[in-house]
Amino acid sequence: MEGFIPLYIFMLAAFTGYEVISKVPVILHTPLMSGSNFVHGIVLVGAMVALGQAESFMETLIGFIAVVLAAGNAVGGYVVTERMLEMFKSSKGGSKP
Repeated sequence: MEGFIPLYIFMLAAFTGYEVISKVPVILHTPLMSGSNFVHGIVLVGAMVALGQAESFMETLIGFIAVVLAAGNAVGGYVVTERMLEMFKSSKGGSKP
């Protein structure tokens, strides 16, 4: 890749990652989790671009593994956040000891 194409891909990945993360209200995330999920979104988009550019079987295999791991990482961030939020919800109908 030559010229501004890598910069364009980076900017597109950053924008996409930001848009994905911005759909979750900021108050629900600690700053660390929000930053982490943003980075994972960028990694996922970058892995998909790398997989799209793959020409040999080995490049395709590595790209596929990168996409799977990046997607698992991004989804895992949201799962952890959801579990963390569950700790702060009050139990309905339950009596406190």
